[in-house]
Amino acid sequence: MSKKLTSRAENYSKWYNELVVEADLAENSAVRGCMVIKPYGYAIWEKMQAELDKKFKETGHQNAYFPLFVPKSLFEAEEKNAEGFAKECAVVTHYRLENDPDKPGKLRVDPNAKLEEELVVRPTSEAIIWSTFKGWVQSYRDLPLLINQWANVVRWEMRTRLFLRTAEFLWQEGHTAHTTKQEAIAEAELMNNVYATFTEDFMAIPVIQGLKTESERFAGADETYCIEALMQDGKALQAGTSHFLGQNFAKAFDVKFTSKEGKQEYVWATSWGVSTRLMGALIMTHSDDHGLVLPPKLAPNQVVIVPIYKTDEQLDAITEVVNGIMTELRSKNISVKFDNRDTYRPGAKFAQHELQGVPLRIAIGARDLENGTVELARRDTLTKEVVVLDTLTDRVEGLMTEIQDTLYKKALDYRNTHITEVETFDEFKKVLEEKGGFISAHWDGTAETEDKIKEITKATIRCLPLDGKIEKGICVLTGRESARRVLFAKAY
Repeated sequence: MSKKLTSRAENYSKWYNELVVEADLAENSAVRGCMVIKPYGYAIWEKMQAELDKKFKETGHQNAYFPLFVPKSLFEAEEKNAEGFAKECAVVTHYRLENDPDKPGKLRVDPNAKLEEELVVRPTSEAIIWSTFKGWVQSYRDLPLLINQWANVVRWEMRTRLFLRTAEFLWQEGHTAHTTKQEAIAEAELMNNVYATFTEDFMAIPVIQGLKTESERFAGADETYCIEALMQDGKALQAGTSHFLGQNFAKAFDVKFTSKEGKQEYVWATSWGVSTRLMGALIMTHSDDHGLVLPPKLAPNQVVIVPIYKTDEQLDAITEVVNGIMTELRSKNISVKFDNRDTYRPGAKFAQHELQGVPLRIAIGARDLENGTVELARRDTLTKEVVVLDTLTDRVEGLMTEIQDTLYKKALDYRNTHITEVETFDEFKKVLEEKGGFISAHWDGTAETEDKIKEITKATIRCLPLDGKIEKGICVLTGRESARRVLFAKAY
């Protein structure tokens, strides 16, 4: 079985990297900077995807799919967007290989197969989607246009970490067009709320909703809304973003509509997305030194049953009882796995399911059959109890809610005790180095001060909290007037 994990206290980064691999979530691939998401990790992503997709459709959005390749001329059309992503782009320049005459059995790029125009491998899809929207929108009757796509994107990263930062990753990206500015802003706010609700209710991760500063905004956006979470090492993680794009892309791609009054007007736009980075957030918020800890709503297997037996006859008797247990649990929409592999001893199975974060483990042996009981073990608290078979389904059903709530409350308590108000830059640096977490501090509103604080401390402004205090004060760095507090943190 797997080796003991490095502890979080000893080396948090190493613990994370080991856990992703040992829990069978993902591994590095033959392509530098890219990952293979393994079946167990992908099963968690599928549960996230299914719930988010449901929420998108409930809010009126439809799924579509757009090309992976973006002609460079289209990519250049919105200058801020192009400039913001230029250094991360992979570019296709040729369309064919040929046998290498100088190296038998090898291939080379055919020099005669150069593309007339280079193709950018999408780092984000605004350019290709808005060039398409131009043909979809003529009248106010065509609006709002509410589109989402599930896709992969490529952002050429030099320093990578599984799930958190890879050259290729999976995500969804919503792209919408509206008749008015107010409607587009409402859409951006709505989808940020959808992300916050999902993250808190399903992932059991508390988040702070806020606005990004101008320098941290999405390239090409007028405003970026975000949800910020806090990991166990005191670093922040941006879990999702929703952008009000104004009319920037509409003007770049000439997307106009005829209004009810018969006037030609540019549409107003939004885009929004979350990615497999949420997997990293899930791992780092809840997991411990024993392995993964999963909230029941996202666990591929919410319950695992391990038989303990010496003879085939005992296994047959246990299996008959287990079949009844599984039927009852599944009738309550609880996913359950019977781990009856004969290639592993019970202790090894316990260790694997603990490492993989299965919320509840049921052990049942010959003596349990005689007593009409089972042993129930919780992954979140690592506690055990003996439960009478007749009450097992009700107990498991109750624990699904209890574990979900317990994980959220634990994460919320940690987050709340790691939001620290400071008044001076000395306090700022002391909290950052000794405690970590979010630092609530006054900022004079200038990009120069924001950059200087980042340069000195590596902390960035994570957001201007939507429900934050609007109170005048003195900037922690410059001593100039400040209109409000903002949240700083070191971040992933």
